[in-house]
Amino acid sequence: MKRLMLATAALALTAGVASAQTVRLGTEGAYPPYNFINDAGEVDGFEREMGDELCTRAELTCEWVTNEWDSIIPNLVSGNYDVIIAGMSITEERDQVIDFTQGYIPPAASAYAATSADIDVKTGVIAAQAATIQAGYVAETGATLLEFATPDETVAAVRNGEADAVFADKDYLVPIVEESGGELVWAGEDVQLGGGVGLGIRESDAELRDKLDAAIASMKEDGTLNAMIVKWFGEGAAVWGEEDEGGK
Repeated sequence: MKRLMLATAALALTAGVASAQTVRLGTEGAYPPYNFINDAGEVDGFEREMGDELCTRAELTCEWVTNEWDSIIPNLVSGNYDVIIAGMSITEERDQVIDFTQGYIPPAASAYAATSADIDVKTGVIAAQAATIQAGYVAETGATLLEFATPDETVAAVRNGEADAVFADKDYLVPIVEESGGELVWAGEDVQLGGGVGLGIRESDAELRDKLDAAIASMKEDGTLNAMIVKWFGEGAAVWGEEDEGGK
């Protein structure tokens, strides 16, 4: 789903955190329904509910930390938190810097939203969040890429006429388009990107990865994970089938 990060990261810490009393979960807090900050100032959304359940099943004490997207991998590697849980797609580029659990959301579509369905998404000005798989894709299409630090800014760029369309996870854009009252519509074709969404872990933390992997697998097996996906993303969301169980 989300995001290609090519930022250079520091060397991973050699000390694992699997034996630590508290595991810190790092998220963006700005990408609903994956993660957002609610009116009480707390991390909320699909990943908050799922992350809390994972920690219960893995018998871990967890606390939540927010971090801006563009530095989320470097700050994992440098030890500011222990897990990335932020709608992050599993990609080969990221896997060279950090490790991933198996996916907790199947690969899903990215989409274009614009003020007109007639926008040529291959030649127009396309807004995307910086350091994402969507930004990387737009840069290779021949369109003019306009990058922003946050997802909200990409949508605002379309509304104020700065960009012709925004390209992002369709799951993120669906409620925005539906609630726009016709101001925003779909343009172009959906695009399949990434290898699903997984938890990012430092490469030195294999024990922690294995605990979280086992918890994800158990949520797939008993249907809890699919139920959460449908709750937060709707009945049409991609869910796990028997052929997907346990895959990374």
